[in-house]
Amino acid sequence: MQEKNREENKTEHTLAVEGRNAVLEAFRSGRTIDKVFVLDGCQDGPVRTIIREARKHGSILNFVPRERLDQMSGTGKHQGVIAYAAAYRYSAVDDMLSLAGERGEDPFLILLDNIEDPHNLGAIIRTANVAGAHGVVIPKRRASGLTATVAKTSAGALNYTPVAKVTNLAKTMEELKKKGMWFVCADMDGTSMYEQDLTGPIGLVVGSEGEGVGRLVKEKCDFVASIPMKGQISSLNASVAAGVLAYEIVRQRR
Repeated sequence: MQEKNREENKTEHTLAVEGRNAVLEAFRSGRTIDKVFVLDGCQDGPVRTIIREARKHGSILNFVPRERLDQMSGTGKHQGVIAYAAAYRYSAVDDMLSLAGERGEDPFLILLDNIEDPHNLGAIIRTANVAGAHGVVIPKRRASGLTATVAKTSAGALNYTPVAKVTNLAKTMEELKKKGMWFVCADMDGTSMYEQDLTGPIGLVVGSEGEGVGRLVKEKCDFVASIPMKGQISSLNASVAAGVLAYEIVRQRR
């Protein structure tokens, strides 16, 4: 079990940072830290500082027993703290809008809700790039981060397509609406995408195959679009659905 956990960590994260000083230095260097695992009950000075830095930078904090840290550790010298750094740096949503302005195009963003599979995230980033989207927006929780697996699956697109991580997806959508954007949600119960006007400044919201888009996020969408299904299977993989809808947006924008 211990070897399995170590192998999963190597696959999902470019850098696992172990030890109190190492984790503090990672924060101070400006590296994006996705998650921090702290020994439950440990509250000495250095650990309190790490907890404060994690909260300041919006990292996800997990308080776990020593056995869990021992299983995760690749060195056996974690000192009660292990942090996971993102494979790539995140962008800001405003940078995506600026990119659209530089290109003289209406903003086109892809927002993801409940996408926890790094292979799906990587594939969607790849689609976003070739479809000309100006960026991908993901939430901090219940979502895959920019791991090594995501980078590999994106086939290099992560080097060119901005990805922003936000605390609250619904609130971000509200702020973008004030800037003139509107949102279409992918859902099998919606109106056919061929009957929707998908032009203008648009955000395509896609959820996981199982859970779909969350209720609060869906309520912020202006329209709900479905993909016509002709076969015996009633749903598509999230990355495939994102690709089909993204290219309907591309078609209409042309």
